[in-house]
Amino acid sequence: MIVCSCNVLSDRDVRSAIEAERPNSVSQVYGCLGCSARCGRCAQTIRRLVDETLANVRAASCDGCTRSCNLDRRPSHAADPNCHAGRAAPMPSVHCPQAAT
Repeated sequence: MIVCSCNVLSDRDVRSAIEAERPNSVSQVYGCLGCSARCGRCAQTIRRLVDETLANVRAASCDGCTRSCNLDRRPSHAADPNCHAGRAAPMPSVHCPQAAT
């Protein structure tokens, strides 16, 4: 699906750039794709794609967690290099794919 008509960017283009470069803003996404915003109608959609894609990437990279990373904030758990709980980034509201029940 085309999300930016001005630059002819698809949702796949945007998601690929987000996964590869991990930009945090819409303007950074455009920079990763080698273009710039023009009319701005796509900004909300790209912001949503950034949020969704980064949350999915963080959840997928949380291999060593013993519990849901957004719930377990013990120092020993946050120090785990495989867990994103110790990072400053916002926590996704999903459970780790390999979380113990």
